[in-house]
Amino acid sequence: MRIVALAPFGLRPKATLSRRALPMIQAAADRGDTVHVLAPSDLYPADAGLTSVIKQITVEHSPQFGQGSLAMLRSVIWMLKRCLALKPDLVHLFKPKGYGGMALPLIRRLRPNLPIFVDTDDWEGTGGWNDRLNYPSHIKALIDWQERNLPKLADCVTVASQTLANQVILFGLPTNKVLYLPNSVDLPRRSLPERKAARAMLGLSNEPVILLYSRFWEFPVSDVVAAMVGVLAQIPQAKLLVIGAGEHGEEQQLTALAQRAGISHALDNRGWSEQPTIDAALAAADVALYPMDDTVLNRAKCSAKLTEQMQAGLAIVAAAVGQVAEYLDQHSGILVEPSNSGALAQGLIRLLQQPELRLRLGLAAQQRIESHFNWSAQRTILLERYDHYTS
Repeated sequence: MRIVALAPFGLRPKATLSRRALPMIQAAADRGDTVHVLAPSDLYPADAGLTSVIKQITVEHSPQFGQGSLAMLRSVIWMLKRCLALKPDLVHLFKPKGYGGMALPLIRRLRPNLPIFVDTDDWEGTGGWNDRLNYPSHIKALIDWQERNLPKLADCVTVASQTLANQVILFGLPTNKVLYLPNSVDLPRRSLPERKAARAMLGLSNEPVILLYSRFWEFPVSDVVAAMVGVLAQIPQAKLLVIGAGEHGEEQQLTALAQRAGISHALDNRGWSEQPTIDAALAAADVALYPMDDTVLNRAKCSAKLTEQMQAGLAIVAAAVGQVAEYLDQHSGILVEPSNSGALAQGLIRLLQQPELRLRLGLAAQQRIESHFNWSAQRTILLERYDHYTS
């Protein structure tokens, strides 16, 4: 079988391709299918025109077309022409938006019998990312239309959360065309550095370390600062190790608020980081913090970052919103109500003061994510659905 995946972004800087699309389609490549990913390069022009092979999957980035409406049109045409030239037996669009989303109706028209899958892993239109991003009004209207209508062109829609399953059903998709495939982890797990080596790499000593690994849009940074004020009142030597960057400089807002609250000494902000630094942070931390507001966008999301922290064996204090409460339960983490900095602080203090509880919850989280949410099982389900439509 020849499978072409249409990606919304390249390999960098966002993780949709590396953390969701590639793991989902890996089993097809493993069994000998030809799998080719077409990815735009506008977010990371250094990758323009580059083609790489990752575990038998070919990832081809578009040429650099620049910015503006003409560049968008060229990107769509490139994706359409390359897709048709590869003569796929099946096309899987990742995210019902973007250049691939614009090419998909043309692919459907030109190849009416071609099996098409659409994957949705975020609420993109009205109520979701459209409300957060500064797109022009006509682009927001296009994305909203794409999200509502592209799934209807598909033979099957893969969804990352139960909220998204409900969304596409409300948009008019029959339930038998919806396949729930949450983000998962690979087995065997990736090797992390030893704790002592990881701390040395990061310049940490023996202080209690709380990890915040995030893109920051899920919560107000003031909630994190308030939670840390509460933690430091009980455990003054604690540090907050921050990995990640926001869309609008939220990590800088965190630094500014920490300074105003008088806790900047407890903040270790590393910003956007490459995987070796992330792995070191996962190994060095004592506990992890995963705050969230209860919003449509948060209920729909399915965090690969949370799965990473669970597989690393970290004890996690998290807001019980959407998919978070699918991943963690009362035996594998501390779940608190959303937007409650006091509850977050209490959970962190409890874990930092009780090493045995920390160890037990971390091990339970690791076992839960690997037994209930592993890519091996999810890929088998997806392959069965691929074969159903191509046989």
